[in-house]
Amino acid sequence: MADILIIDDEKAIRKTLIEILSFEGYKVDEAADGDEGLKKFKERVFDLVLCDIKMPKIDGIEFLQKAGEVNPDVPIIMISGHGNIETAVEAVKKGAFDFISKPPDLNRLLITIRNAMDKGRLVTETKVLKRKVSRVQEMIGNSAPMNKIRETIEKVAPTDARILITGENGVGKELVARWIHEKSNRANGPIIEVNCAAIPTELIESELFGHEKGSFTSAVKQRIGKFESANGGTLFLDEIGDMSASAQAKVLRALQEGKITRVGGEKDINVDVRVIAATNKDLLKEVEEKNFRLDLYHRLSVILIHVPSLNERRDDIPLLVDKFLTDICADYGIVVKPIGNDAMKLLQQYSWTGNIRELRNVVERLVILSGKEITAEDIKSYVMPNNNS
Repeated sequence: MADILIIDDEKAIRKTLIEILSFEGYKVDEAADGDEGLKKFKERVFDLVLCDIKMPKIDGIEFLQKAGEVNPDVPIIMISGHGNIETAVEAVKKGAFDFISKPPDLNRLLITIRNAMDKGRLVTETKVLKRKVSRVQEMIGNSAPMNKIRETIEKVAPTDARILITGENGVGKELVARWIHEKSNRANGPIIEVNCAAIPTELIESELFGHEKGSFTSAVKQRIGKFESANGGTLFLDEIGDMSASAQAKVLRALQEGKITRVGGEKDINVDVRVIAATNKDLLKEVEEKNFRLDLYHRLSVILIHVPSLNERRDDIPLLVDKFLTDICADYGIVVKPIGNDAMKLLQQYSWTGNIRELRNVVERLVILSGKEITAEDIKSYVMPNNNS
C-alpha cells in the first residue's frame, strides 16, 4: 500500500483528498503547513507528496527545496489555487514532478499520482541495480593495515606479478583482488573467479582447463575452462589451499609455461593470464603436511598481501557501519537510521568471528528490527542476546 503525504493549509481540501485517495487504496497522512509537513517527511519515508504552494511558515516551493535535500527520490506534486504558467514552471524547475491547479480534476490527479509513483519506483530500482552491477566496491577503512594494503595495491597492480592474498573468511580478500585488477593494465579484460573449495575434486581440472567432447562420461560437448576465459585479464583462484594435487600440478605448468591442455585434449593452448590467489589457510603449514606443493606456493606468492580480521581493525567499524546503513536502507527504500554512540561502542567491542561479512548481516538485522534509531539496547537484544543481562 503506497504512502502519501498531503500538505495543505485548507482543512476542507485535505479532507477531500484524503477521502478520495483512501477510497483508491492509498495510505494517507496530512500536515496543515509546510513546517509540519517537513517534520513528517524527515521522520518517515513516503511514496509521494501532494503539496500546496501558498502556505504559512514554509511555503510549497521552500518545502520542495528542503525535501529534496532529505530524500530527492520521493516525487512531489504541487497543487495550488493561485496557479499560473510561471508558478508551474518554477515548481518543476525546483524538482516537482508536476503541477495541478485547484480544484483538481479527479482523473488527472489519479493518473498523475500513478505516473509519479511509477517513476519513483524506477528511480529506486535503478539506483539499487547500479550499486549491484558496479565494477568494484569501495575499500572502507582508514586504519594502518588498510592504508598499507592500498599502498601495496598501488605499487603492484600495474605489474603482472602474481599475488597471494591471505586472511580469515569474510575479511574481503575478493575485494582486494578486484581492486588489483581494476588498477592493473588488464582492467579492460575480464576478471574470472574460481572458488576452489566449492568445486568437487573430480571437476576442478575441467573447471580450470576445460575439456574436450567425450573426454569423460558427462562431457557431451567441448567446454572452455576458466584459464581460457580469463585470457587477457585476471584469474582469481579463491581458497586455493583446497585445490587437489593433480590440479596443482597443472596450474604450476600453466604459470611456468603460459600453456594449458584441456582435459582429454592433446593440443597446448597459450594463455595470457595474471593469477591472483587467496586462502584462509597457512599454506606453508599445508606444504609441511604434504597437502600443497612448495613450488606452486613460491610461484603464487611473488607478492603477499595479508588482509587483517575485523577484530584487528576496530577503528574502521564506524565507517563500515555507516556505509552498510546507507546501502541497506537505500535497498529497503527507507530513511537511513542513525546509530547511537553507545550502540557503536558495543559493535566495536564485539568479537567478529565472521568479520566484515558478519558485520553487514548484523547491520541489516538491526535495520529491520530496530526502531527509528539503532540503540545500545538493540545491540544487546539482536547482536549479543546471550550477554544481555
